[in-house]
Amino acid sequence: MRDVETIPEVEPATMRLSERKPDTARIVNRTIVYGLLILAAIAFLIPMFILLNTSFKTLADVRTGTLVSLPVEFTLEPWVRAWGTLRGYFWNSVRMVVPAVAISTGIGAVNGYVLSKWRFRGSEAFFLALMMGCFIPFQSILLPMSQLLGRLGLSQRIAGLVLTHVVYGVPFTTLFFRNYYVGIPDAIVESGKIDGATFLGIFFKIMLPISGPIIVVAVIWQTTQIWNDFLFGVSFAGSQSQPVTVALNNLVATTTGITEHNVNMAAALIAAFP
Repeated sequence: MRDVETIPEVEPATMRLSERKPDTARIVNRTIVYGLLILAAIAFLIPMFILLNTSFKTLADVRTGTLVSLPVEFTLEPWVRAWGTLRGYFWNSVRMVVPAVAISTGIGAVNGYVLSKWRFRGSEAFFLALMMGCFIPFQSILLPMSQLLGRLGLSQRIAGLVLTHVVYGVPFTTLFFRNYYVGIPDAIVESGKIDGATFLGIFFKIMLPISGPIIVVAVIWQTTQIWNDFLFGVSFAGSQSQPVTVALNNLVATTTGITEHNVNMAAALIAAFP
């Protein structure tokens, strides 16, 4: 019998990797990066801690303690009082944000689809004109928008705020979806046309199902912008349709009675919760 050659045993890659000396430069770089990130996180969390900490204090604790001192007597009364004041305005904001975000995102998706896959004569000029809407200052349209809402019978109503935010949000959502759809191969749309799909059929059955990431971006952008808006709310809303940002300002800026910082802090957290 022939002697069988002995095959040298291969050292597992995991053993070789574990025996390597650590990359000192990489460790130092990661330590610096994570250290800076931790410091940034602390800087952002300190105001949140002060808000949360103060909101659970009694007014006596607020007066005698410091900003970072823990509550001597833990209480939920500031939260109860803040919610009692902001509850109606909070739901006003919800009724304003949900339809405004849905409508502006839907229109932006259709616009982006048309401007990227169904180009028409003058589409680039139309897109440029639409993008100019992203740079128009809010203050410059207060008077014409108030006149328009009055003629439409939407003045001092939540529906008027919804219309305002939809008009101002469509340029942004159109930009998001148009840039996203440009990266999708035109062959997908052409194959849909060959199969007999209509304009809306291609949009709903092909484009929309692959638009999850950009829908999330548009929804987050619009929700943040609309919820945090103060100028349109204070300009166009009535006493019963004001959003929570206006009510929070009225609560904190009041000059009558005793300033209850614990209630103000709780109210600020409620307004910022979404």
